[in-house]
Amino acid sequence: MAIPLDLQSFILRARVLKLYRQALRTASRAPNHSRVELQQTIREEIEKNRDCQDKQKIRFLISEGKERVKCLDEMLDMQGC
Repeated sequence: MAIPLDLQSFILRARVLKLYRQALRTASRAPNHSRVELQQTIREEIEKNRDCQDKQKIRFLISEGKERVKCLDEMLDMQGC
């Protein structure tokens, strides 16, 4: 049975899932030879912090993740993918 989340935890969880989907969408634009590896790396990063309960750390990780997705997006734009 799932543990009920307080509102703040629920919102953070939604933000993490949104970031995860955005990262996977961005990775899908990568060339075929690196796409699978990139998707695996994204999943590993999310899974690595799955059990984190520190809300401040989660906010930091979301912020860091957004920057990394933005950099990946810009890199893929420069490559013309």
